[in-house]
Amino acid sequence: MGEKINSFTKLHAWQASHQLVLAIFSVREPFHRYDVLRNQIERSTLSISSNIAERFGRGTINDKKHFYIIARGSAFEVQNQLLVARDTAKISDKDFQKLAQLPLYSRRLLHCLIRSQKKMVRC
Repeated sequence: MGEKINSFTKLHAWQASHQLVLAIFSVREPFHRYDVLRNQIERSTLSISSNIAERFGRGTINDKKHFYIIARGSAFEVQNQLLVARDTAKISDKDFQKLAQLPLYSRRLLHCLIRSQKKMVRC
C-alpha cells in the first residue's frame, strides 16, 4: 500500500480541478458581458475542487463518496457550460480547445476515486 494522503491538495483529482479553476479564471475576459454564464461556469468549476476538499472533513465512506459524486456532477456541468459558451460564441474556439479537456480529466479522476471508495483501492 502507498502512503496515506492526509491533505486534499495531495489528490491528483484536486490538483487537476484546481488547474481547471485557474484556467477558467484566466479566460474571464471574453465572458465580461455575459455575467450569468461567467458566474455559473466559475461556480461550477469551484464546486469541483471545493467538494473534493470538503470530502476530507467527512467521517464515513458514504459521506466521502457523496462529495466525490457531487464534484463529478459539477465537472459535467462545466463541460456543458463550455459547450454553450463555444456554441454561442462567448469564448473563442481556441479558448474552448484549451479548456475542454480539463473537466474531462477531472471527471475521470473522480470516477476512479468514487470506485475506490467501494473497493478501497488507490487511484
